[in-house]
Amino acid sequence: MNLESVQALIKDRDVQSIDLKYADLVGNWYHITFPARRLDHVMRNGIPFDGSSIPGMRSVEAGDMVLLPDPATAIMDPFSPLPRLRMLSYICDADTRDGVNKDPRTVAGRAHRFMVESGVADTSLWVPEFEFYLFNEARIDNGKYSAGYRFTSVENKDDLPGGYLDSDGTAVAHRKGYHIDIPFDKYTEVREEMVRLIEGVGCPIRYHHHEVGLSGQQEIETELLPFELVTDRMMYVKDIVHNCALKHGLTATFMPKPLYDEPGNGMHFHIQLRKDGRNVFYDAGGYAGLSETALCFIGGILAHGRSLTAFTNPSTNSFKRLLPGFEAPVKLFFGLANRSAAIRIPKYATSEEAKRIEFRTGDGSCNYYLAMSALLMAGLDGVKNRILPTEENAFGPFDDNVFDWPEEEQARLDAIPASLEEALQALLDDNEYLTTGGVFNRELIESWVKEKMKEVIAVRNRPHPFEMNLYYNL
Repeated sequence: MNLESVQALIKDRDVQSIDLKYADLVGNWYHITFPARRLDHVMRNGIPFDGSSIPGMRSVEAGDMVLLPDPATAIMDPFSPLPRLRMLSYICDADTRDGVNKDPRTVAGRAHRFMVESGVADTSLWVPEFEFYLFNEARIDNGKYSAGYRFTSVENKDDLPGGYLDSDGTAVAHRKGYHIDIPFDKYTEVREEMVRLIEGVGCPIRYHHHEVGLSGQQEIETELLPFELVTDRMMYVKDIVHNCALKHGLTATFMPKPLYDEPGNGMHFHIQLRKDGRNVFYDAGGYAGLSETALCFIGGILAHGRSLTAFTNPSTNSFKRLLPGFEAPVKLFFGLANRSAAIRIPKYATSEEAKRIEFRTGDGSCNYYLAMSALLMAGLDGVKNRILPTEENAFGPFDDNVFDWPEEEQARLDAIPASLEEALQALLDDNEYLTTGGVFNRELIESWVKEKMKEVIAVRNRPHPFEMNLYYNL
């Protein structure tokens, strides 16, 4: 949608206001709203704001920044009772009106341009898998003198909300929730509404279903979409999930591991590169139908896998999900249809049109713009430097469950970091592939580490509720 189309939409739908949204470094959304009659002025001049009030963006003495709307992202607000338009914006320098180094949308734009200029591909297509829990209650308490949480679900007989009697007997227990059918899947219609709203903002959905977690775990998966479109639409998807859940008296979380000893929420990314309309990942005679370009792309991601987790798994909670036994890969290798691999080659995607790779390590606590840009840069570095994954460098392919191997064999495989702090150190040690072509820069990486270390310290300094079980009566 261009500016003329937006203006026509405003007139046709009698839009009175425009809600302008932008993402901070971590991936949180912010917004500012202005009358629709001021659109021409805002498009020319932007909206000034204080960047020093946005975590990790600017210092106080250099806080002046400008938001510039992107008409291509305009949609009707699906949750506003009055006709209201939404648009995403770029965070720009107040003087030059250029996207700033730490604006996530600008970084994603630079990553896409770098790929095109590299000559490897002119299009990258992505399928994100959104995994999240829908809880009936989410009570959270963290103070000086008390700490704890309580999540409940009417789907799980062992996790019912207070006062809910399960009088129809449809709550179940002692089984997995994967593809569980109606009436035990209680939120099919909620997901249907989410999908209708998501498709309404230009993001086609492949399917949706109940996931493994019995206490309301869900999955919604898109079709293959261009990088520059899907990164924006993913922000809208997350917003729709949260708002639609609240509308139905539920609460949604993409938190990687909200429940102990239950499945976590991942964010798997399917990736395909094309050039002149041809899938450059496809070679009918290659392993699993993959070309050498695809194998080198995989090699780049695996070679930089430890530092990548600083962007793809950027929470202290991420590493509570990344444990053996929950289909959450902790070893850096690839294989055909192997769900214990960091990169899985879907066995069902056999044609040239469908052939792709699936990165399985990431989770929904990531900033989509930065995580996907980092994955793209790592893969392109693998192509540039011809990093072929082999059994000799322990990147695979391995098509069996590596966790059944003897310990000495498992020790050959590179492992992802065991904590966010370890991942951030890996990023400091390995980031040249990100800064190539000025896509990422030193300022962004240092700010990212600084902001994320605040989270590490905040969690580290607080007593954990289970420590009371272990140590209170010593």
